[in-house]
Amino acid sequence: MNKLDVSFPLDLLTAGHPGEFSLDSLGALGRELAHWPIDALRGADPIMGLAVLMIVALLAGEAVHRVTRLPRALGAMLVGALASPLALSLVVKSELDPWKPLLDLAVGLLVFELGSRIRPRWLIDNPWLAVKCLAEAVVTGAAVTGALVWMGVALPSAALAGAVAMASSPVIAMTVLNELKPRGQASERLLMMTAVNTVCAVLALTAWRVLTTLDSDGFEWQPALMGALYTLCGSYLLGAVSGLLLERLSRQIHGSGLAALQLALVVLAAMLAAQYTFSPLLALLIAGMVARARMGHRLRVEPQLGSGGAALTLLLLVTLGLLSTLEGLIDLLPLVAAIIGARFLAKTGTVMLLARPSGLGWRQALGLGLALQPASSLPVLLTSNTLGWPSALPLPQSTLLQALLIALTLMQLSGPIWLQLGLGVVARETRDA
Repeated sequence: MNKLDVSFPLDLLTAGHPGEFSLDSLGALGRELAHWPIDALRGADPIMGLAVLMIVALLAGEAVHRVTRLPRALGAMLVGALASPLALSLVVKSELDPWKPLLDLAVGLLVFELGSRIRPRWLIDNPWLAVKCLAEAVVTGAAVTGALVWMGVALPSAALAGAVAMASSPVIAMTVLNELKPRGQASERLLMMTAVNTVCAVLALTAWRVLTTLDSDGFEWQPALMGALYTLCGSYLLGAVSGLLLERLSRQIHGSGLAALQLALVVLAAMLAAQYTFSPLLALLIAGMVARARMGHRLRVEPQLGSGGAALTLLLLVTLGLLSTLEGLIDLLPLVAAIIGARFLAKTGTVMLLARPSGLGWRQALGLGLALQPASSLPVLLTSNTLGWPSALPLPQSTLLQALLIALTLMQLSGPIWLQLGLGVVARETRDA
């Protein structure tokens, strides 16, 4: 790896005549000074570069919060976006691949925390809430798929975009909720609906993978179907066993040791899921839900599982910004607008339509619809060993794939704003409301 180059060409000071200063030399010196920090960061060791970015992200998050009162996560993602090829190109995407296990762990911590904060029994006690959760995910996928097919996109590629569009971002939701600390029906239902639409996205992507390979020459559907069932059932069993193991071991451990136990089990489950090609997203969500169902109020989960998890979450937010892309936005603007628009109308419209039957007021329903807008590419990224497109999945149309990535970038970077607007301004469930 390259070391940080701190050398500076001092001979620029005497660019006119040896031993003399000139206006031209001072101008050249000024231009060199302006570019030197950026060039130095480009040549830095990747570990050192990410450490510097994390410090800058912390400071930027505080600055954004003080000036605009928006969540700090927005500042962290913007720092990552500025360091990405989108702007200054300080970090190349391939340099992030060695960090993927840590990023997967950061996602696992937040998804486990999400699972631990929802009560599946609520869906039985309020059947209309269950209907709304499923309808929101299905209508969103169908709306995005239909809009893209109407614009001339092939059905398999359009269905992929619809499957990805189902999911709201559990990372952005949990990060912002831990900061805003809202209290109310919209916030509680946001957790439930985020969990449900994420699971629906995983199932839809699994079905898409099987169905799109049916047209392959010599393809036999039985092995593909068995592989999909193996992944889903294995993820469920791994999550259930992890949740039960947490409940059993927590009887022997008390105090600060419980957080260490939770972290260790999350790491173990994530590694086993990767080793046996299960879905870590689904396994850790199930683990949190099972632990909550078994332990009830005895389960105490610190936000992001403590300070170590908070550092991993900050690294994850910076990385989400680094993965941002707007390349070809002008040419692909109709497709990007179709994805974002259809997704917005489907999620907000479904929540508003089923507000009264599920026992939610109009203001809270509108706030919930807005809070569901942050998008997530996690159901796709977590199936790959790198931060690129998974090699196990068929490649969709290149134009549609780039439009989908741009749409995810816009909905991801603006995610904290949607949550602040929905839960704070509209639903009025935060302390600053």
